[in-house]
Amino acid sequence: MTERMKLGALAGPAYQAMAGLDAFVARSTLPKPLLELIRLRASQINGCVYCVNTHSSDAKAAGESDARLHAVAVWREAPCFDERERAALAFTEAATRLSTHDVTDEIWEAAAACFTQEELAALVVAVATINAWNRMGVSTRMS
Repeated sequence: MTERMKLGALAGPAYQAMAGLDAFVARSTLPKPLLELIRLRASQINGCVYCVNTHSSDAKAAGESDARLHAVAVWREAPCFDERERAALAFTEAATRLSTHDVTDEIWEAAAACFTQEELAALVVAVATINAWNRMGVSTRMS
């Protein structure tokens, strides 16, 4: 597929604002490998090839194994994710699929039981941010 436009060049201030959101999340106490799993799962759901490639590589650089990266798409069935990761992935899926699902009280409470309020706030921002990046990447066919 051919990239439709270089959005970063045409919308530099928007890219800088998005980078600010990413910087906020990076300063949080959420572990980098977990953040990359969140970004990878949302990108898989949204079909953003650029972001799936980027966050697979970033997760591997952050110490994730190939086996766990392959299992993200089927995390519910995979035994290699702990309770905290499962709560984050469940929240990611629910917040990514808002048109067909909801962030139910059960999903919220499971995440709230695993994360501090500050971490939960960072999780919300991380999922919202990767979804925005995915939408820019998919619509422009970012490469």
